[in-house]
Amino acid sequence: MLNYVWSFLIVTGIIAAALFGRLEAMVTGVFDICIKVVMVIALPLAGTIMLWLGIMRVMEKGGLMNVVAKVLSPLLRLIFPEIPKDHPAMGAITMNIAANMLGLGNAATPMGLKAMTHLQELNPNKQSASNAMCMFLALNTAGFTLLPMTSLNYLNAGGVQNPQSIILPTILATICSTTAGILAALFFQRLPMFRPVPDDVAVSSAAPSGAEAEKPKTEESLPKPYKMTLLRSILVYTAAAAFVFGAVLEFMPEKRDAVLKFTGLQTLLTEADTVAKAAAARQKELKDQAPAKAADQAQKEEPVWRKQLLKLSTLTIPFILIAVVLWALARGIPVFEEMAEGAKEGFGVVLRIMPFLLVMFVAIVCFRDSGALMLLEYALRPVLSLIGMPVDLFPLAVMRPLSGSGSSGFLNEIIFNPASTDHMRYTAAILFGSTETTFYVLAVYFGSVSIRRTRHALAAGLCADIVGMTAAITLGWLLFARV
Repeated sequence: MLNYVWSFLIVTGIIAAALFGRLEAMVTGVFDICIKVVMVIALPLAGTIMLWLGIMRVMEKGGLMNVVAKVLSPLLRLIFPEIPKDHPAMGAITMNIAANMLGLGNAATPMGLKAMTHLQELNPNKQSASNAMCMFLALNTAGFTLLPMTSLNYLNAGGVQNPQSIILPTILATICSTTAGILAALFFQRLPMFRPVPDDVAVSSAAPSGAEAEKPKTEESLPKPYKMTLLRSILVYTAAAAFVFGAVLEFMPEKRDAVLKFTGLQTLLTEADTVAKAAAARQKELKDQAPAKAADQAQKEEPVWRKQLLKLSTLTIPFILIAVVLWALARGIPVFEEMAEGAKEGFGVVLRIMPFLLVMFVAIVCFRDSGALMLLEYALRPVLSLIGMPVDLFPLAVMRPLSGSGSSGFLNEIIFNPASTDHMRYTAAILFGSTETTFYVLAVYFGSVSIRRTRHALAAGLCADIVGMTAAITLGWLLFARV
């Protein structure tokens, strides 16, 4: 399923870029993201992963992981019946869930990667995701959190009054998404289409080895030629024709302008550019006013809720560090050596996930920078109006499962757009905090253990996203419609 989604993003992105005359901008964005994935995302992530995997190794050696696992063991045993009671995977899963609940994204990812490593040890089919893996990914894509710090910071930067009012609705929305993710994972794992493929079947079907490879191939043993279905043929030829049409328009800009004006897409492009420029100007204005605003805030007393949230976030990581070190010293564990051994694992993990990150972000950039997302929004406007979803929230809703940075950009556009109402800003912030970046999580976690067949993980994650976003929009309408 992930292959089809990725192919859809690439193909529609390239076709839209050709039709809209944005091929150059899209190609520039693709090469920029290639550099960004390595220099801005992977390398900083490597340091964080090495630190936390070192801490996790010390916890395992000292037995602290088993103590942590007992905290949520009764609940986790119901969700993960395949995992043995005292297996270290339980402790890693518990730490990952706790980090997500507290909004510690930098700590949650390394702990999740460690959990995936333990789950892979229990997995009988090393190339197919196990039920426990899919359930764990559903919990992570649902993004249950108690402190939506990112949304709070964006609202505060945009000067929105009472940003703390989104905390409770965000918690409720993530409860809905988490429940939907769990139920979806339990349902999909029973379907025949999502059954795991044994490794011996996968290997024999892919390439015979050993004595089997030496046997002469009969007509029955030869692989059957691939036959393209009628539907796939129509899609492939239609996509190819659309790209050729757009490529021809590259040499006839006047014809392209006429086509865009005739279809009404030129107006849509102009509106999108105007909104983006207004948001950028508003953001720059607030950035220029930041020193004066900081001076005013220094003289004013900060709200109690914000002080407490900042203190909690500040104390969490030092508390974990000192608790782990003191526990290990009390058990006679060589802390420095074990930390270093755990850190060695971290760099190898980053090398494994980097190709998956690069491939996923290239597709996302193609889809976003080409104008395909805008075209999808335009096509679905009648449906969105029918179901009561604000059209301005649609780009954020589509981009949220794909990219954290891309969705934060759309959230900024809504918050900093002078035409946005406070109701829209609050709802956008709740929606942003209601789910996680599903495709990023799947690419990183499955890439870290070389899983090729993700089974029902994507379907369960998307179900959690849809329910979480629906709950966010509903809560935003119920609580802030008159704001």
